[in-house]
Amino acid sequence: MILHTGNRTDIPAFYSEWFCNRLREGYVLVRNPYNEKAVTRYELNPQLVDLIVFCTKNPIPLVTHLDELSAFGQLWYVTITPYGKGIEPGVPDKIDVIDAFKKISARCGKDSCIWRYDPIMIHEKYTRDQHLKSFEKMCAALSSFTETCVFSFVELYEKVKKNFPGLREVCADDQRFLAERLSKIAAGYGIRLTLCGQSKISDQELRSYGVDVSGCMTQAVMQRALHTALTVPPHKAPRAECACYLGFDIGAYNSCAHFCRYCYANSDRAKVMQNMRNHNPASPFLIGGALPGDEVHQAVQFSFRNGQNELFSF
Repeated sequence: MILHTGNRTDIPAFYSEWFCNRLREGYVLVRNPYNEKAVTRYELNPQLVDLIVFCTKNPIPLVTHLDELSAFGQLWYVTITPYGKGIEPGVPDKIDVIDAFKKISARCGKDSCIWRYDPIMIHEKYTRDQHLKSFEKMCAALSSFTETCVFSFVELYEKVKKNFPGLREVCADDQRFLAERLSKIAAGYGIRLTLCGQSKISDQELRSYGVDVSGCMTQAVMQRALHTALTVPPHKAPRAECACYLGFDIGAYNSCAHFCRYCYANSDRAKVMQNMRNHNPASPFLIGGALPGDEVHQAVQFSFRNGQNELFSF
């Protein structure tokens, strides 16, 4: 099975002690975000969990625990953007994040470490030209440590509108300008540029610029990270245009203290602070503990590996 840690919150950044405790105890309890009485138990057993997917803006706290993760396949998505504290107030210095990225890549391999430059927004000092300059500088720093950069254009979900009043969508002309030039810059450093989410321009046009539109968290990407073929059960994509496999997530919404203004997972800053106060590193739950009336069921878990070990490449 594929276990996700970052679709709802940033576990490496804020809950690394808890996560390592879960690995040592061998299981985790996850409360359904839409039905709090429904609880799923996942066994954290490398014979059952083929791959742990991390999505983070700050992997630094887990870097010193890579030995404890070594029994599991790993796929890291690390977001590194040009935005400062006015937009990403809780994210540490990008130089430190890049250093941590390099350490993870040296340990896990380039094909297990994907850089996310997203979401792209046009806002005040973050002009089209500034994005090109920042992107090339980051490509130069990361080109020896990754094969792929994922980018997206900001989408105005209701939570984003609430957190970032006045933010506008990136128009088609700006998307076209950036997609073409970012792809050219990335290719110059041996990095493949992959689109995440929707764009106002066609897939055919994006392909003509050299942009990969096949998906950013697909079965193929996971197989490259594992160097192993997988037989993934049928699944429903989060959106019709999305080819990604999001698997099973052990996080919780409203629990990330990066407080990025473009965040779609936090709806209430006060709720985030309350949840973080209710976090206990020794609990099997990320937030809080058992509640009266909880209905705990054991997840059906099995390995997706089909025994065909291969080297996967683009």
